Amino acid sequence: MARIIWADPAIQDLDAIADYIALDKPEAARRLVRKAVEAVGRLRKFPQMGGVPAELRGLPYRQLVVPPCRIFYRVEEKVVYIVHVLRGEQLVRREMFPSKPPKSKAGE
Repeated sequence: MARIIWADPAIQDLDAIADYIALDKPEAARRLVRKAVEAVGRLRKFPQMGGVPAELRGLPYRQLVVPPCRIFYRVEEKVVYIVHVLRGEQLVRREMFPSKPPKSKAGE
């Protein structure tokens, strides 16, 4: 089983999307967050289940689609890092997705 780690940007992305939806439809926002968390939870058993985003070919990222969102992640060893959550209509900028993970500082 893989471990799931949500990066701060991904949490902030999902929170901002849910906040916007909640302005008109609070229950829909709660359902979206629940569906996103459930979809990500399935990555524990099936970390490679998401597809490779066309915009990120050649980079080690995959995505899950939970309408209206795309959840981007990368798998390293037995850890799944959720890195971004974008609305489907948002443009994906490659610079948001480094080809190599940032190096850890000594002592972290």
